[in-house]
Amino acid sequence: MNQQEELPTLVKRRIQAQVIGPIYQELVAAIGKDQADTIIDSAIRKAAVEEGRRFAAKAPGGITSMADFIKLYELWTHDGALEIEVQQASDTVFDFDVTRCRYAEMYRDMGLGHIGHLLSCNRDGTFCQGYDPNIKLDREHTIMAGAPRCTFRYRYERQEQPRETSGQSSEEPSART
Repeated sequence: MNQQEELPTLVKRRIQAQVIGPIYQELVAAIGKDQADTIIDSAIRKAAVEEGRRFAAKAPGGITSMADFIKLYELWTHDGALEIEVQQASDTVFDFDVTRCRYAEMYRDMGLGHIGHLLSCNRDGTFCQGYDPNIKLDREHTIMAGAPRCTFRYRYERQEQPRETSGQSSEEPSART
């Protein structure tokens, strides 16, 4: 399935929440809210990393970039799921504010607003770990947590690759540029 055929993310999150919500309630009843939150948080983060890997595998030539990452936002904003104000978009920076989040609205309508951050917000930076670990997110505020806007500040920060000692010259360019 290519990016154009990908199910809109808001639709996927609704379907997932319909399944996860009752499971979460059972976890809370069996082991308590704190442990249930920890389990859901861990599972969703692992799923986000794996989703990032799947999208990275679809990148042109298998090479990810900030430009391709920015294009992915079409999936997350599809049908007005997010209303955003882009501050800056370049090869190394993607700064924007979300002024309306239908994900937060949906979770609240479903009675799951109290775990919406676990179901969606925690995916945002974690997705990058699977997609391209050079992309880092700094976000101070979210609508899900009650702020008037979400502040997304993505940076492409090339990680130093450990140098191989198997005869590769330190002056040879890395295979991934």
